[in-house]
Amino acid sequence: MKATLLLLLTTLFFYSATSQENKLNIVVIGAHPDDCDIDAGGTAILFQEMGHNVLFVSLTNGDAGHFNTGGGALAKRRMAEAKEAGKRFGVTYKVLNHHDGELIPTLNNRLEVIRLIREWNADVVISHRPYDYHPDHRNAAIIVQDASFLVVVPNIVPDTSPLKESPVFLYSEDRFKKPTPFLPEIVIDISDVFSDKMYAMAAHKSQFFEWLPWLAGTLDEIPKTKKDQLAWLSGWRNRPISTEERAALYKWYGKEKGDKAQKIEAFEICEYGRQPSDSEIRQLFPMLGEQ
Repeated sequence: MKATLLLLLTTLFFYSATSQENKLNIVVIGAHPDDCDIDAGGTAILFQEMGHNVLFVSLTNGDAGHFNTGGGALAKRRMAEAKEAGKRFGVTYKVLNHHDGELIPTLNNRLEVIRLIREWNADVVISHRPYDYHPDHRNAAIIVQDASFLVVVPNIVPDTSPLKESPVFLYSEDRFKKPTPFLPEIVIDISDVFSDKMYAMAAHKSQFFEWLPWLAGTLDEIPKTKKDQLAWLSGWRNRPISTEERAALYKWYGKEKGDKAQKIEAFEICEYGRQPSDSEIRQLFPMLGEQ
């Protein structure tokens, strides 16, 4: 009886360890609570539905992002919103306690990001490009870029084990053209989970239904009911898929599936991390399938 029980426990442990080894670890790093949601929320849902691990990190606490409240009260509210969004996305959501609008690529911030990437044993890291209207977005990108090589260097942050292999670092999409436009190298079809992404994003009420509409001068247009708010949010930043993005869809999904895609998230490969082959990209993004 004891031998049978021991064999069963050993088998379960081996299965659990093997299963965990096959899981991918994805880290998405944004400047503010809600950045990760916007840039990679649909892709994150697809990853977690396939059993992989996703971490969202906000480098600031968002304590400046509102028109009639701020400071600790706003930071507390945004922390709660991020926690709820994390539940809806099915991801781990971590909000660091740096002030909104004051993020700087300091040594301490770089070391903090190196630790996070190492502790998560990241296979893929996604963050902003360093070309953006918001200094926090630009500086978040610089912090992640500065960490990209050092995550494998043992004598940097020696209290945390270095990664054995550099992750693939990716930029999330933006529309800025100078000094160089975004290049959609990996495009993920999120059409099937777009409504789930909108529902999860809606947890950030202070942003999508208050602060951003206020900035745009459309606060009086926000619907009152949750159902109508979701419909309104679904049209936010709604845009056609570009020719370059459609070409990337054809590459990864084939023409038939590529033509059917209505909602996407796109990523550019950062030159500073591991440079993946097309076959490795398919392994890192298993929702692409095989061709």
